[in-house]
Amino acid sequence: MRIIQCVSPPSGGSLKVFDMDVTRDQRKIKNLMGVVPQENNLDIDFSVYKNLYVYSRYFDIPKRKAEKRINELLDFVQLNEKKDTMTDLLSGGMKRRLILARALVNEPRLLILDEPTVGLDPQSRHVMWDKLRSLKKEGVTIVMTTHYLEEAAQLCDRLVIMDYGNILVEGSPSSIIKEYIGTDIVEAENTPEVIACLENSKARYEQAGDMVQIYTNDPHDITEHLFSECRLGKITARAATLEDVFLKLTGRKLRE
Repeated sequence: MRIIQCVSPPSGGSLKVFDMDVTRDQRKIKNLMGVVPQENNLDIDFSVYKNLYVYSRYFDIPKRKAEKRINELLDFVQLNEKKDTMTDLLSGGMKRRLILARALVNEPRLLILDEPTVGLDPQSRHVMWDKLRSLKKEGVTIVMTTHYLEEAAQLCDRLVIMDYGNILVEGSPSSIIKEYIGTDIVEAENTPEVIACLENSKARYEQAGDMVQIYTNDPHDITEHLFSECRLGKITARAATLEDVFLKLTGRKLRE
């Protein structure tokens, strides 16, 4: 991400953004890019409006054009009523939306987001998702990092799952889930009898503590089999998620 932003030099190979080399065309690339960092780095000495106006000066945007753009962005991120408020008085969700607005001041073709909804409550997170979906529809290319796998499923057309710097898998959310898990997961109590029954049926499964998760594309069929052959008292079925894929690929052991 830092190499794409022209902040760190490549450690090897080469990289082009908009067919421009990141080692030679940094200024041109940055003019076409907006960045939402993980940390809230707003200027607390400025109001909401002034944070955006001062940032617009870095791109030499004419005053009238900047004022028009800022008012459009304040409306877009739903902060019109807070335009004269000092930024340290904003809620966490408002600060993240203001940082998004700031990243859009120069009308970027590429938007880079580092954990855009970290620390936000569910309502604020969904507001941010709605804004990012709107930008996608307008043709803005979005590259983001996130630990929220539901967020990745909601927003990404293509994703890469990484573990300790290594790429484990890449593709669309639905194709990854189908390839590594299946469409559904059936959960049952983890007992020796259940495991023996699953082994005989050659079902794909994984033990997860006191539960066993069975991967399937036909939850009705596997459920009938479990009830008739394994004599289970209780099972549950649900749609498979990216989190299931991540845990399957990286393990369930707690990492400090």
